[in-house]
Amino acid sequence: MGIIKTSKLIFDYIRKDEEENIEEIKRAIDGVSVDIEAGKFVAILGHNGSGKSTFAKHLDAILLPTEGTVWIQDLDTSKEENLWEVRKRTGMVFQNPDNQIIGNVVEEDVGFGPENLGVPTEEIWKRVEESLKGVGMAAYRLKSPNKLSGGQKQRVAIAGVMAMRPQCIVLDEPTAMLDPNGRAEVVRTVRELNKKEGITVILITHYMEEVIHADRVIVMDEGKIVMDGTPREIFSRVEELKSYRLDVPQVTELAYELQKNGVDLPDGILTLEELMEKLLPMFAERFPGKVTLGNGVDNGD
Repeated sequence: MGIIKTSKLIFDYIRKDEEENIEEIKRAIDGVSVDIEAGKFVAILGHNGSGKSTFAKHLDAILLPTEGTVWIQDLDTSKEENLWEVRKRTGMVFQNPDNQIIGNVVEEDVGFGPENLGVPTEEIWKRVEESLKGVGMAAYRLKSPNKLSGGQKQRVAIAGVMAMRPQCIVLDEPTAMLDPNGRAEVVRTVRELNKKEGITVILITHYMEEVIHADRVIVMDEGKIVMDGTPREIFSRVEELKSYRLDVPQVTELAYELQKNGVDLPDGILTLEELMEKLLPMFAERFPGKVTLGNGVDNGD
């Protein structure tokens, strides 16, 4: 069994009236079974209302199953005696960092989590230093979070989770409120933590470019898993993704349109470098003497 496993997971949102009579039942997760290996970077995609954020909240036992089971390692999240250990092993980073940052100084905020876990003071400060270095925010440790940009705040929130030494980090649309530079900062930080520290990362997002380096992509729709594979496998199925109201990375879309117009390109191109690697030989063959491979385009006389 992987670090995270769910079996036939069902979750219903139940709305009741003032007299506690059930007015509406809305199924948000519908029979999801998934097994995620330790150390992997897994992205979960889906349009608004697909169930991806509800699923994320089950991984830290913020929500408990209506039916089925969620295990974090070998711990059943629905058992109250496991709650403390589950939340030590899985850290959550939410969409708005302002909802997660509570300290008046960056280093105090990062140390808040391990302090609540009863970590000795000397060890707390060691973890604070290591975590801030890990997200590139050590120079800001004495700053007020209010003086930071959105991307910097989100990196501080990630450092706060890191300081608790979880084995898995779940990020629920952590870049949704950030500008492109802030999004790039956060995604770069998460990728480095995954590669260097071996931490399992679950990234919930609707930005397609954020997932091209993931090990695995899961697509959800109406509470179900409808696609599951590598980024290349998933983004090779452009029309199917669009049927679930999702886009593909811009360069993948461009390559797909070129394909439809007769250009011989493979499915699932993910980066601009990859696209140019395929296109330049075609241009060189069609316009001899005008294109120099590896040196860009030679405009001639």
